[in-house]
Amino acid sequence: MADSPSFRRHPQPFSIDLVRWLPSSATSPSGRLLAAAVHDPSAASSDIHILSLADPSSPLASLPLPSRATALRCSPSALAAATSSGSLHLAPSSSFDAGAAVAVSGGAGFHVGPVRGLDFGGEEWVTAGEDGRIHVVGGGGDGRVVARRVWDGKGMTGYEAAKWASPAEFATGGAGCGVQWWDRRKGDAAVAQCSGIWGRGLVTGMVHSIDIHPSRKHICVVGGSSGTIFAWDLRWPQQPIPLSGIGLTTAQPLCESEVWEVLFDTYTQSSDILSSTSARLLPVMMCSEDGILAVVEQDERPLELLAESCAINSFDIDPQNPSDVVCALEWESIGVLSRGRDAMAEE
Repeated sequence: MADSPSFRRHPQPFSIDLVRWLPSSATSPSGRLLAAAVHDPSAASSDIHILSLADPSSPLASLPLPSRATALRCSPSALAAATSSGSLHLAPSSSFDAGAAVAVSGGAGFHVGPVRGLDFGGEEWVTAGEDGRIHVVGGGGDGRVVARRVWDGKGMTGYEAAKWASPAEFATGGAGCGVQWWDRRKGDAAVAQCSGIWGRGLVTGMVHSIDIHPSRKHICVVGGSSGTIFAWDLRWPQQPIPLSGIGLTTAQPLCESEVWEVLFDTYTQSSDILSSTSARLLPVMMCSEDGILAVVEQDERPLELLAESCAINSFDIDPQNPSDVVCALEWESIGVLSRGRDAMAEE
């Protein structure tokens, strides 16, 4: 019988804004590794710390940032962090040599203000900022990184999330623009848009996070304001599927605050989901401002995994061990949740 889910808190001396699993390395003497974006208000400093899961109390390496981290992602070859001052920083994820890190500085040529959306798409990164700009960033062939502007909202829109679906397609979301789908083969304008589902329809919502279905790239899940979580299928772009939110009669609200992050959950087993002909969505994990970590599923009761007394700023599912989840707790802690398959099935 599998073990029941267990949860461990690892107190930290700094605020933890973001946390991610690093790719597993058989040669790493420290075992599984984490990357955490930390902020020390007393020293006005911000860094990316590399931590060992076995002992996350002392960083194995550190990358200083010019301002607070606003996005953190990892590819097979690089760890990327974006900042509130509009810069992007890339360091090798295998050795995490801070001396080998490269950066794209914030400013008129890149982003002015926080970069909220960041993702890796095979060979390039996409960035999306509160300034309404979207860039694709890749290698210039001479050791430099080159940013090409895809879109400039000129202050009329602001982006909070970005996610690649394929080497040519990605989705973005933010304030007042719902979710947009971009296809670089069809020019530099969005090819589809969804206005989303927000509360009781009385306010304009904010998209905070987007994830793309791992095997159906035309389906994405969105988390945002007022506890809203919905799925968007490009085949029916004007018919989003509500999963949770205030005032929705078709979905049970899980929380009423901001949903900071959503990810499709490949660990939680769903009835009917394994059928190749099933139209059901994979279960979705979320974290929120009011301290909820939970799994939501279409037409099913939500499964609450954690209910903390502080915000859960971000979380990540270990791609090599999807039973394990790491999360950033606002009150200066990193949490590690290990799920037992039998216990999950009982829910």
